[in-house]
Amino acid sequence: MDFAAYQGEDGQRAVNVLEGRVGHCVVISTGQVYLVRQGCPQPARESDYPGPLRPEPKDAYDRGQWDYGMGKRALEDALAEAWESRRFPATRLRIPMVNGERDHFRRLERYLWRMLDGGPLLLPDGGDRVTRHVYSGAVVKAILALLGRAETFGQAYNLAQDETPTLRELLETSAGLLGSRPRFVDVPADRVRAAGLDPLALSPFSGTWMSFLDPARAKAELGFRHEPLASYLDKIVASFLAHAPAEPPPGYETRERERALGRDQPGS
Repeated sequence: MDFAAYQGEDGQRAVNVLEGRVGHCVVISTGQVYLVRQGCPQPARESDYPGPLRPEPKDAYDRGQWDYGMGKRALEDALAEAWESRRFPATRLRIPMVNGERDHFRRLERYLWRMLDGGPLLLPDGGDRVTRHVYSGAVVKAILALLGRAETFGQAYNLAQDETPTLRELLETSAGLLGSRPRFVDVPADRVRAAGLDPLALSPFSGTWMSFLDPARAKAELGFRHEPLASYLDKIVASFLAHAPAEPPPGYETRERERALGRDQPGS
């Protein structure tokens, strides 16, 4: 199992070192391999992988995200070529934003802290964008179910939850499980930046580099089943309440500026 391969050379190194020594190599890829496509479809299917790619962006943040997607594509291409030429038994799993009890990026947790403190919850550019994430536990089950299955060698599969809530709906469900009634405030991302705040630090799910995947192939060919959104969110919220981190997540140090900005905006 390889969770730390990001570039084409990582894939080639795995082939060189592991060929003839492993029965199955499973590599975690990302839905970002579709986002670097020109005209990326929503939702993206495995058949949408080929096609013309977007040019390198000029913006530093966008370029970093583009680099990530392009690196993962190079990784996948190295493994796909190794299967075609040498029958190296690798399977690629493409996943979107991951939610889980121990997310070291502390993404959903950033919203939970803000829901509990009673202040406004800012949604840069609004909360109407549709989301489709994946639960870490569902990914683990999928991995365990496909290990050693020869029909998956050389193949790529999308993994994602069934539900497609808007960001606001996702957060409303989380707030209900938390026992909170936050005041959501839609505010333009440019105004958030003008206030000296990072939109993605306070709302990680508001970014534009958010893949939206169709898991139909994994469901049909692997028997993949994702537990309901409310069920896995309940586990994450329960874990957060039972084992609250001692320190707040990154970005929370500017919470007072968020409050001030929220007071100037109509809420809902």
